[in-house]
Amino acid sequence: MFKLGEKVVIVSDQYEQNLPVGEYGYIIAYDRNADNVFDYVVRVPAHNRNFLVPGLDVELDKVLLKLEADRVEREALIDYALATRNEELFNRIVRGDAEVPEEEDLSSKDVQTREDFIRQVNLKAWI
Repeated sequence: MFKLGEKVVIVSDQYEQNLPVGEYGYIIAYDRNADNVFDYVVRVPAHNRNFLVPGLDVELDKVLLKLEADRVEREALIDYALATRNEELFNRIVRGDAEVPEEEDLSSKDVQTREDFIRQVNLKAWI
């Protein structure tokens, strides 16, 4: 459930009520009537109107921007893989394994003293 005042984008018009799809608006009220399919009242400043919308017809602006950034990043990695003829990178991106494994940093690991190591070995051996 979205909070009051959050910026949302109308992403669909499932009940064909001529919603301005693609326009942004702000949640100004909840529709708490149990007999109603609409969840929110959205104020769309571009049309200077309020619209009753179901929850599936709106999405947070931040979420859509994040999805678009991920799509653009993926396309750029595919273009780079094709330009450099990097077949391994291309296959990882297409399969969805686009995350590049980070090398483990040895300096960030906790270094045990010799006494602590011996104490742990003895404890495990005793159990």
